Amino acid sequence: MAANPRIAIVGAGNLATALALSLHRAAYEIDAIVARSAGGSLRKAQRLAKQVGSRAVAGLTNSVRSDVIWLCVPDSEIGVAARAAATKIDWEGKVALHSSGALTSEELAPLRRRGAAVASAHPLMTFARGSSSGRLNFGQSSLSLAGVPFAVEGDAKAVRVARGLIAAMGGQAYAIRKRDKVAYHAWGMFASPLLDALLAATERVAAAASVRPKEARRRMIPILLQTLANYASFGGPGAFSGPIVRGDVDTVRKHLRVLRNDPTLLDVYTALARAALEYLPAKKKDQLRQVLGSGARGRAARR
Repeated sequence: MAANPRIAIVGAGNLATALALSLHRAAYEIDAIVARSAGGSLRKAQRLAKQVGSRAVAGLTNSVRSDVIWLCVPDSEIGVAARAAATKIDWEGKVALHSSGALTSEELAPLRRRGAAVASAHPLMTFARGSSSGRLNFGQSSLSLAGVPFAVEGDAKAVRVARGLIAAMGGQAYAIRKRDKVAYHAWGMFASPLLDALLAATERVAAAASVRPKEARRRMIPILLQTLANYASFGGPGAFSGPIVRGDVDTVRKHLRVLRNDPTLLDVYTALARAALEYLPAKKKDQLRQVLGSGARGRAARR
């Protein structure tokens, strides 16, 4: 395979856009942006193709003669796409990649049987809709992959090619075992989507203190950033602060009392407080567990 292989990207969503732009900046030729079908999907592909000096095509056909074909489609569509494309083009000598965090490279087995080397390469990064603009400037754009870690597994040739592409984009590739992928993806779930759920719950608690959501977000940013900075420097135990680490049982009891009118918030607080008692330093752990248990029993009694 050439030093700089030609690349086709299947999909035109946020991840596909980040990959296409990053590879284009790294001087790779984006041979095609492949849409699932004509219509809205093709129009999105055309817009992305224009940005990277490429062409948009509807479906993987023999007009796509790229060396590397990178599937950026939902998990449920990867196997379907691989089976559908297996007989559409000549896969001999090509590399096929997908970017699912939970699924392994075996989803692309139909392409391997046709002569392709296959791998999965998943970036541990969030690609929220609209996140490339109108966001607080805490660092690089979410559409840049510089510094982003990628979990890679699959056939030796495909892994080698994926590592080269990731390095060229400024990312960091590391190996993952197939059997670890679901747990790895759950880790990512905790790191971003569930963290976002926690922040959404935090806004609801702010509302109980008569603070509107937009203002709550503005006011929370300094403490959120400092918490992340502390975590980055000292890890969870060193960054942990507040009434639990101090063993302030009465304050925790008051928190449970003020949250009892919203069972979901009470559940979230209780679950996180229990996790803190399990994984982080705290004083008066037995008393705190008793208080949290009482709060949970009170919530159950109100059902």
